[in-house]
Amino acid sequence: MSNLGEVVLLDCWVSPFCMRVKIALAEKGVEYEARAEDLFGGKSDLLLTSNPIYKKVPVLLHNGKPLCESTVIVGYIDETWSSPPLLPTSAYGRAQAHFWADFIDKKVFEASYKILTCKGEVPETAKKDFIEILKQLEGSLGEKDFFGGDSFGFLDIILIPLTSWFYPIEKFGGFEVKEECPKFSAWMNRCMQRENVANVLPDPEKVYEFVIMVRKMQGIE
Repeated sequence: MSNLGEVVLLDCWVSPFCMRVKIALAEKGVEYEARAEDLFGGKSDLLLTSNPIYKKVPVLLHNGKPLCESTVIVGYIDETWSSPPLLPTSAYGRAQAHFWADFIDKKVFEASYKILTCKGEVPETAKKDFIEILKQLEGSLGEKDFFGGDSFGFLDIILIPLTSWFYPIEKFGGFEVKEECPKFSAWMNRCMQRENVANVLPDPEKVYEFVIMVRKMQGIE
């Protein structure tokens, strides 16, 4: 497949937001160069000049032009490389996908963060909030295989990387997603059977070790 120019991703292996971009590029068959950023030891000049507002990964550089924010980048990839389409064809379907993408960014990430940065025992309210959000997503999934219907698409790409942090969430929270939300868990397994997902999502144990390291750095442990 033609690349339509040079594609570079400023990346961090453990960032679910970077994983979104890598999965989207893989789904489109786009070749790219991933450049790892050291987010603790000093960010590169390229990152600071490409994303001066947030100074965060991911940044996608397409022919030298920078794009920031993972949901925006995935949408751009979908428009730039048209096949296979990731977003629904109807305007209503696309609007719904963007609504749920916003929900995922705000709710799933926030609830995960609360559990992972908790000092001492995780409160029951934090666990309940997290599980309730997954149940709302289960409701949106309904009886479909994927959030867009029969085929893996935009919303699946937005959500599945966040599940790479579920192992430490379960360890700290003392619960299992597959017991609380079996339909959501089945969707996770379907996604993980896809090579483009399995190749990108890191080993859960390594994510857990990373979380422990960050908690120590922040004085939580």
